Amino acid sequence: MLTSLHAQPEDKILALMGMFRADDRPNKIDLGVGVYKNAEGQTPIMHAVKNAEKQLWEQEQTKSYTGLIGDAGYHKAMSDMVLGGVVDADRLAFAHTPGGTGAIRQIMELVKMADTGATIWLSDPTWANHPSIIKHVGLPQTTYTYFDNETRSVNFDGMMDSLQGVKSGDVVLLHGCCHNPTGANLNNEQWALVADLLLEKGAIPFVDIAYQGFGDGLEEDAYGTRLLAQKFPEMLIAASCSKNFGIYRERAGIVIAISPDAAASKITQANLSYLNRQNFSFPPDHGARLVTMVLTDDALRAEWKAELESVRTGMLNIRQMLADALRAESGSDRFGFLAEHRGMFSRVGATPEQVQKLREEHAIYMVGDSRMNIAGITEKTVPILAKAIIAVGV
Repeated sequence: MLTSLHAQPEDKILALMGMFRADDRPNKIDLGVGVYKNAEGQTPIMHAVKNAEKQLWEQEQTKSYTGLIGDAGYHKAMSDMVLGGVVDADRLAFAHTPGGTGAIRQIMELVKMADTGATIWLSDPTWANHPSIIKHVGLPQTTYTYFDNETRSVNFDGMMDSLQGVKSGDVVLLHGCCHNPTGANLNNEQWALVADLLLEKGAIPFVDIAYQGFGDGLEEDAYGTRLLAQKFPEMLIAASCSKNFGIYRERAGIVIAISPDAAASKITQANLSYLNRQNFSFPPDHGARLVTMVLTDDALRAEWKAELESVRTGMLNIRQMLADALRAESGSDRFGFLAEHRGMFSRVGATPEQVQKLREEHAIYMVGDSRMNIAGITEKTVPILAKAIIAVGV
């Protein structure tokens, strides 16, 4: 049997990580993997999380299973953070999942179980794992226009044009904030126009919100998600705690499903419980427990919010520094978009050949579509990166 299996394509980012590790040049720069790093190149544990772990170590009485869908305290803490109380609690159903990726997978399984013939609409471009998961689950998918490669901004007219093709019952996946891989986001007015169009079409919005707090602020980054939640009878949300709590390896994610009423929500909840049971039974608890403690303890929450704000403003400062350095090197403002984008990523606009030159000639590693992890850039490497980008002809 095993000899009948076919080799699968290697994940491009994981392959890039391997190439970076094998490179023995001392000045190499990793802008590929989507993990936050501080100025020392480390992914630190937040002080609030460490303090919560100390408390948990003292207080925890059992390592028994949680419920199939996780802990109710985690559900409430996360729905409060993401939705801010804009939806009646009896319309909400939850599933704690292994990371945001697990939440996306469970939502796709839920869509498949509903068996409505829905097509999943994805932004072009989107996170590479989105189409991969959808294909693996076996759902039809298509794309809508999103990014303008010339201006490095949202092609909003093109987006609205594309979404005219959405059919009633289709699922439209939107990035809640800090679009991956482009860093180009909808503004509040555009969110409202998208919401009105999808309502008119009878579509179901699916928001993937993995970077809340990394863009314009914890509350500001939830604007689009909350707007949709207030307007739509049905909505699907996948949220991750990996980035904004810095607990990547703890795999803390959540599905939040909004149903039209309490009766429908009970059925949705039963289906989410069933899916968790089929896929992994009981979810991991440690990361979710820490998140719950941080969000519900005033002192821990204040400490975490201060740390998160420091991370956010640090990335904004690096963005501005790089835009300024590229302006100086190029003698033009064509890289000004870097300061306007939000979150961990931006596409610098290099061709695959230029990306290869950056890697081979300058030891700078980024994904082939020129997506850069802004958190991988430091004040020291800004001028190095700017010179290299211009040197390869971007």
